[in-house]
Amino acid sequence: MNTQDDETWIAACAHRLQLHWRTVDPIELEATAREIAHDTQLRALAPSLAASRWLAPIEAPHGG
Repeated sequence: MNTQDDETWIAACAHRLQLHWRTVDPIELEATAREIAHDTQLRALAPSLAASRWLAPIEAPHGG
């Protein structure tokens, strides 16, 4: 992957995170997306899917 591809992937991942956290500063979302990109299993996925998988424990309904 080249730098342009990395930046595009990170931007798309950050956008998906913003759908969950609408009030979080975009710079923070981009930093989180960069951290997600360091996970080789998540980085192999499409950015939106990677963000969704990363968010799964947060978005999962709690039984009770």
